[in-house]
Amino acid sequence: MISVVIPSFNEGERIERCLESLLKQDLPRNEYEIIVVDGGSKDNTREVAEKYADIVFIQTSPKVGGARNDGAVRARGEIIATTDADTFLPPDWLVRIKKGFTNPNVVMVYGPVWPIESTLKNRLYLFMANTFAHLGYLTGTVLFTLGCNSAFRADEFKKAGMYRVSDAGDDLEIAHRMRRIGRVKFDRKLFVGFSMRRYDQFGAFRSIYEWFYIVFHGGDAEKYQYTKKEYR
Repeated sequence: MISVVIPSFNEGERIERCLESLLKQDLPRNEYEIIVVDGGSKDNTREVAEKYADIVFIQTSPKVGGARNDGAVRARGEIIATTDADTFLPPDWLVRIKKGFTNPNVVMVYGPVWPIESTLKNRLYLFMANTFAHLGYLTGTVLFTLGCNSAFRADEFKKAGMYRVSDAGDDLEIAHRMRRIGRVKFDRKLFVGFSMRRYDQFGAFRSIYEWFYIVFHGGDAEKYQYTKKEYR
């Protein structure tokens, strides 16, 4: 079984699209479970999620990484896949993840993203990001993994210590711990639809600067409230 863990916070308007796409997977429904871990939403996120998900509960650990970890603890699957509440999952997403773990040495699988808000600017940004991710993987220098499109062997994920609890960069950092345990695989065809609304609303350069500030300066960087901004 694959357990899909989805952190959420005030995503009532978008999580339905994500969950509907999960119900249209090529993988039989009895081979995966859907777990929504909510960060105390003030809207109808949990009510919407309960129509689709197998498990919906309020997180007890802090930050997005903590929500993913809470979901992993409740998961029954041998594989844990993580995504976001505003992400769109193509029908072959779970099938490709399952195939990615055919090799028993593989402990983590990840892939690229395409923009849901498909403007020329957004397509260019993500083309560059995907190219960087692919080159980083091929050269072994950077594993540019994203929490919206990653999957792990459950036992090895827990052995590695699961996600680090931080405001940003937790999804990038985990890959470097996972590759100490086994092989981390980049599947260039394992696409998901990625929401660019943060970058459209707050600006790409500002958002990237805030992410780098939090990751490389450490701490929670509360001045930016990076993980719980109010989006349009």
